[in-house]
Amino acid sequence: MFKLTIVAGARPNFMKIAPIIHEIERRKADDVPIDYQLVHTGQHYDRNMSGSFFDELNIPDPDANLNCSGGTQAEQTASILLAFENYLLKNPCDLVIVVGDVTSTMACTLVAKKLNIKVAHIEGGIRSHDWSMPEEINRIVTDSISDYFFTTSELANDNLLKQGVDEQQIFFVGNTMIDTLLKNRPRFKKPNIWNELGLNEKEYIVLTMHRPANVDEEHQLKAMIDAIMAETQDLPVVFPVHPRTAQILERMDITHPRLHNIPPLSYLEFNYLVERSKAVITDSGGITEEASIMNVPCMTLRDNTERPETITLGTNELVGTQPENLKPYLEKLFSGDWKTAEPIPLWDGKTAERIIQHIVETIG
Repeated sequence: MFKLTIVAGARPNFMKIAPIIHEIERRKADDVPIDYQLVHTGQHYDRNMSGSFFDELNIPDPDANLNCSGGTQAEQTASILLAFENYLLKNPCDLVIVVGDVTSTMACTLVAKKLNIKVAHIEGGIRSHDWSMPEEINRIVTDSISDYFFTTSELANDNLLKQGVDEQQIFFVGNTMIDTLLKNRPRFKKPNIWNELGLNEKEYIVLTMHRPANVDEEHQLKAMIDAIMAETQDLPVVFPVHPRTAQILERMDITHPRLHNIPPLSYLEFNYLVERSKAVITDSGGITEEASIMNVPCMTLRDNTERPETITLGTNELVGTQPENLKPYLEKLFSGDWKTAEPIPLWDGKTAERIIQHIVETIG
């Protein structure tokens, strides 16, 4: 029996590993000798990360929650290192699977390698080339010591090859986040705020911001929201906002009649909102992927992206972090001149099948 330990530390990680779990369960039912244990490091506490969240994605509760939340980057890393080492010593496995680029991804890779356990990195090789982002450091450290890489694009392959990775360690498989999106798209759920705000399809904007560069500097946050409200005509702007950001907005008295700050939504509710919006303004990489597949115009409030395929083939545009940059993009949106998404190679809903096939045939 080939045993996997699948690690997730933040809510987007679970969206990426859900199809992996489904495919393992399918293979097990066909008597393929493969099994897994699911470890939640507890890195991000999220009140929506409850039983209902796992029910939505149709995945079991984790076999373990390491409860490593809070603290500085260093404190959290140290906490995960200690807890995951203790877990692996008691629960050995043949392969550790890490996903994405959160602190848990890097820390659990370090632990596994020091215990001589091989590591596979799902979403390996993506790069923003922005060393001010903790995620970029996590990616580079993880990719420097992992054994196998499941990639979302040819560019990610090239990044790994330039790093010196043997091409036999690289498997171009697609994007598991899109597996989850396509599987659940028929199940998207209308949130209560739809009727409360009187929303209509293609007549509102979805806004998300969470990166420190955008939300921790109060005057930058105010300037960006002012720019958004100035150029979105008379449309409602719906902002699912993190509690920490909500405190900043309240302290700065940042309010607009058309700006609707709402609590974070569930996965199915949030994507219902995105799919029917006129556009999304965001600083999230994952949302740019989902918006592109759903052919929803997307503006990214960052100076770089580790997902360039969402720009070259998808509906995403890189606006930057200067508020004055928004105006021409919103003018293009309201003129009806936004680009249409093209197919992105292997973002077809079958990525998890390819990953498990490679594990069974090549790694296991």
